[in-house]
Amino acid sequence: MIVRKSPSDIEGLREAGRVVALAHEAMHAAAGIGVTTRQLDEVAREVLAEHGATSAFLGYQPTFATSPFPGAICASVNDVIVHGWPDDTPLEDGDLVSIDFGAILNGWVGDAARSFIVGEERPEDRELIDRTAEALHAGIRASVPGNRIGDIASAIGTLGRHHGYGIPEGWGGHGVGRSMHEDPSVPNEGTAGRGLKLKVGLVIAIEPMFHAGGDDGFTIDDDGWTVRTADGSRAAHVEHTIAITEEGPRILTLP
Repeated sequence: MIVRKSPSDIEGLREAGRVVALAHEAMHAAAGIGVTTRQLDEVAREVLAEHGATSAFLGYQPTFATSPFPGAICASVNDVIVHGWPDDTPLEDGDLVSIDFGAILNGWVGDAARSFIVGEERPEDRELIDRTAEALHAGIRASVPGNRIGDIASAIGTLGRHHGYGIPEGWGGHGVGRSMHEDPSVPNEGTAGRGLKLKVGLVIAIEPMFHAGGDDGFTIDDDGWTVRTADGSRAAHVEHTIAITEEGPRILTLP
């Protein structure tokens, strides 16, 4: 069921989104060669505690998962597309890191993801991140009343295909509200003019995931969560939670 949010609901979602953004800034500042993703997870937990929020990820178990998620962040490094577990492996020079993070504040959820490079950048990694972010903003620009979900999906997918990137089928955005995953789903590829019509009050997470090899295939680790590129190429993942308003899309997960 799709629940459209009131202006006061959206303000609640905005406050949760602000916590998410502050945690991302703190994690990005803390990341570096030799730092572990478990340490970044601890940084995120400290931000949650500071703002009286709780994790949307820790202990979460959707229908596809074989066990509850063990961290406050999804930490996906290099060939991991999404849902990587935080662990004690030190980050190395040149690693491409994608962090997905969600917070719950006063019953409302914020959800956003960022990708960045630790240490010296490879030009192809920087381009992959930049193009994924470009697709995110193309999807956001398409998120206006009267458009359809397919317009968002087409904006994202067209850009990714133009640059020769792989797009893992079945992984994408979703509605956000009192729960982290609500209707509707927001694919990263689709046909413009098709799907649910966008109306004022709809709140969704838009989250392109591109990988460099151009192969759409993926594998899932034995943990039941970690999604990797089938060809071993590097992946980027960026995400914002947005609200559809009469004035256009409003990003809720900015500092």
